[in-house]
Amino acid sequence: MDKIIESLKDLGFNTYEAKVYVALLKHYPATGYEVSKLADVPQSRTYDTLKALSQKQVVTSTQEKPITYSPIKPSELTKRYKRKMTSNIEFLEKHLPDVKENYLDPILSISGDNKTLEKIIEIIKNAKKEIYLEIWSQDFKKIEQELLLAYNRNVEIRIVGYDRLQSRFGLVFEHPFAKKLENYFQGRVIIIAVDDKEAFYGKIPTNPSDSSGGIWTQNKDIVFLIKELMIHDMLLLDIQHNMTEELMYKYGNGLKKLYDKVLGVNNIYRSN
Repeated sequence: MDKIIESLKDLGFNTYEAKVYVALLKHYPATGYEVSKLADVPQSRTYDTLKALSQKQVVTSTQEKPITYSPIKPSELTKRYKRKMTSNIEFLEKHLPDVKENYLDPILSISGDNKTLEKIIEIIKNAKKEIYLEIWSQDFKKIEQELLLAYNRNVEIRIVGYDRLQSRFGLVFEHPFAKKLENYFQGRVIIIAVDDKEAFYGKIPTNPSDSSGGIWTQNKDIVFLIKELMIHDMLLLDIQHNMTEELMYKYGNGLKKLYDKVLGVNNIYRSN
């Protein structure tokens, strides 16, 4: 019964109104005195509450004395509030975006191993067309089943895989510098972008005493940048994997000269 009272309060009833309506459902018609006893509401507040419910057309009353009260049917109550809520939601969906021009979706921090995993799985479940992903092999296994379900929904999946990641589905671009990157970042990066609509960029720390975390956003500009980061990784990895002798001569083994040119002394891919 407490859950019913709380649900009615969520619809806008106060505690007394919820208790009085439920009491009348059990026994009606009833006088104000009877309602007070049935609802366990002080008699001094019962009549004000009945008046308020009458104004909301949730309770009806007789004209003759003693005045008795009856509730509207539960089906009528729920139907009425469903119409009202639907109408309000449709209004807000239409007009809220106009309150502030050039609205930018926020970037939210996610922290904790469980919340990080839950957010990534939620993003995968939202996918309708495509998933771009960068992930280490051991972390891939934690979300492999959800990715497979997405693949079976005809979602295209492209993965930059670290540490010899193998997948039965999707297209995998193997990254050869897993250990160097893990040492550099002091953890394993997870990046995912879905349908040009949402993205997550996070890290699972190498130190087990530290917790995972990252950022999630539906900001289209940030999602675009995160997706482009992965696309460029995939382009370079595919070129590197299929290098001709001419490219080998120009850029060196593993595109070393190209990395040196772009990254200079900060090149983490430089051989020790």
